[in-house]
Amino acid sequence: MATFLYRIGRWAFRRRRLVSGVWLGVLVVAVVAAAVAPEGKEEDLSMPGTESQKAFDLLDKRFPQSNSQGAEARLVFRAPDGQRVTARENRAAVEDALGSLDGGDQVASTTDPYETGDVSEDGTIAYSTITYTADAVDLTEPAKSALEDAASQAREAGLTVEIGGSALDAEEEPGGTTEIIGVVVAAVVLVLALGSVVAAGLSLLTAFVGVAIAFGLVSALAVPLGLTSTVAILALMLGLAVGIDYALFITSRFRDERARGSEPEEAAGRAVGTAGSAVVFAGATVFIALVGLGVVGIPELTRIGMGGAGAVALAVLVALTLVPALFGHFAKRVSPARAKPRVWGRALSRAVRKAPSSRRPGSEPPHPAPTAAGRAGLATRWARFVLRRPAAVLLIAGLGLGAVAVPALGLELGLPGDESKSVQTTQRRAYDLLSEGFGPGFNGPLTVVVDMSEVTDAPATTDLVVTTVRGVDGVASVGDPVLSRTKDTAVLTVVPRTAPNSGETKDLVHAIRGAVSGVEADTGAGILVTGTTALNIDISEAMSDALIPYLTVVIGLAVLLLTVVFRSVLVPVKAALGFLLSVGAAFGVLVAVFQWGWAADLLGIEQTGPVMSLMPVLIIGIVFGLAMDYEVFLFTRVREEYVHGAAPGEAIVSGFRHSGRVVAAAATIMVSVFAGFIGMSSPTIQTMGVGLAAAVAFDAFVVRMAIAPAVLALLGHRAWWLPPILSRVLPHVDIEGEKLSTRAPGSATVSAAAVPVVTVPDATVPDTTVPDATVPDAAVPRLPVGRHRH
Repeated sequence: MATFLYRIGRWAFRRRRLVSGVWLGVLVVAVVAAAVAPEGKEEDLSMPGTESQKAFDLLDKRFPQSNSQGAEARLVFRAPDGQRVTARENRAAVEDALGSLDGGDQVASTTDPYETGDVSEDGTIAYSTITYTADAVDLTEPAKSALEDAASQAREAGLTVEIGGSALDAEEEPGGTTEIIGVVVAAVVLVLALGSVVAAGLSLLTAFVGVAIAFGLVSALAVPLGLTSTVAILALMLGLAVGIDYALFITSRFRDERARGSEPEEAAGRAVGTAGSAVVFAGATVFIALVGLGVVGIPELTRIGMGGAGAVALAVLVALTLVPALFGHFAKRVSPARAKPRVWGRALSRAVRKAPSSRRPGSEPPHPAPTAAGRAGLATRWARFVLRRPAAVLLIAGLGLGAVAVPALGLELGLPGDESKSVQTTQRRAYDLLSEGFGPGFNGPLTVVVDMSEVTDAPATTDLVVTTVRGVDGVASVGDPVLSRTKDTAVLTVVPRTAPNSGETKDLVHAIRGAVSGVEADTGAGILVTGTTALNIDISEAMSDALIPYLTVVIGLAVLLLTVVFRSVLVPVKAALGFLLSVGAAFGVLVAVFQWGWAADLLGIEQTGPVMSLMPVLIIGIVFGLAMDYEVFLFTRVREEYVHGAAPGEAIVSGFRHSGRVVAAAATIMVSVFAGFIGMSSPTIQTMGVGLAAAVAFDAFVVRMAIAPAVLALLGHRAWWLPPILSRVLPHVDIEGEKLSTRAPGSATVSAAAVPVVTVPDATVPDTTVPDATVPDAAVPRLPVGRHRH
């Protein structure tokens, strides 16, 4: 793979005008396609195979004149203080407002609260239900305007009027202040990490190109594939984060190779052959994890996974081709400044005479790690600190993540409704008014569907179902049955005593299903409990049931892929266990913020409640791939040093010296990008932003930077053990680019691998490592190949 990618990198460098032109053309096509494509629509969340979904399908079949999941609005009226809505002038205002909607565009029916009895016991609050012939996303602007005009008309008469339901639900649009702040932070980190404004700008440019193409394709395919705004936002979020990271890794390696003295084209080839190999494997893990979301069985989750996987695949292709092509356009401005030669002779001579070798007997010398005068970088100093106290670091980091993960034991899943919206919205205010006037369960009614196609005495069966449901503890009221035209289906509306997302309502759904099972056995009727609340409960339970199997598949895949990459058994196991720790800690943060309300005001979250049902599986799928990103980028460099002869501890220090700062910068970028989406108004996107930002931060800075090197230090040589049978069976992928070390470099200088290595132990010679950077070859005296000079 390294050789193949090396050729791609050199080809893209030479054919930079062609490659840049092709990507520009693809970008233009994607933007134009998105502009001319019809606007996609939001689809209701469904879970095929659940009782709730079966009931909805039956209602659509038996009540073809109505849309069981169509748009619905509730006009909620409240009388002025000291008055009742039943007063003559207030009643006239309500009826006039509702009369303006009768026969309106897309309006199926409008209820009169005074005829249906939809007035609170104290007479202060009343509501009318307006049903539509279309879904919420298909409502026309005239239909929405008519609804708002009706509310305004009643307000002018002195009533308080709010609009609930799904009719005014708005599609979440990407873009905002917090996202811009996240990108600005990413740009600053890039400049600090690369030390070059041009290099940082190229990384951002390539990431934006990949994101723009992915976003354009999602928008263009929204209608034929049923892609929603959540798919587009996730594609934007993931594509931007991994696109910047992948470009950063390849650009950093290019500058490293240029500092060693390689010519620009050779440096581009080696950067793509080495860092590009890690990009391919890291991108492949993210892609597989996201595509694997389809096994859960929720269509929306499958589409989210496919959209995110497509954005990641585009980010990988852009990093492997467009990034080296831009190196060709800006080679001199991306390359690091040449350092002045330094005299190393005396220090090296003293080191050679005094220092014992720490190399493994019979091993080949590793790549040199030339040093320069100055203080060691933060990554190097941190690695040495971990090596001195591995047990303490492991204990503190492990216990710390475990403590953060404790709240996850109380994780509750649900789907956000009007109660999770801002109090500034009319939907939330309508929700609160209905709860005040009719009880907390009124906002989450249940629908009992009775299929009597095989029943001989339909009226008696209906009466028996009504009596049975009314007798269930927790039921506030049961409405009169509504029969289909053929009298073979009855629909009952059941109002719980408790709020939609409460645990008591969940128990009530199961209690009703258990109670009516006896009626089914006695009468032969099919009885299904559905409604938005029941559907949310079914989806939440299905997601909980799928969590452990999906996690098992993901962990197994991680161990398998990393065993191939690292040719080790214990390193993949360590990586998988660390992933579990970071995910558990992220779930703990979600519970603390969204259920307990910790720092909710700081993050702009106005209402606490259950965590969205899709989040655990979605976060596991995304974070799995991203966690493997950092594992591969950081520890392939450690393994590269080890297989070239470095002692285990020395390999860790060398790997952190070369890759630690870059990985830390990449993680900071990804956290800032994800955190930038917390400011959006959608509870789904807020939850996703908090969960992903926390998970990446824990995984990169605690698991990969602290726990992983501590475990490797404690294991020593055993960390890289591989059973002989696996050594013969597993393929050699050469992710470190070992074959490239034998290839003649494109410069006139001797390759780094050919330079003899002199070990300078810390105890003998003061550390003079340049912070996390590779010293230019000009800084090291050139020695004739095959000769040693002391």
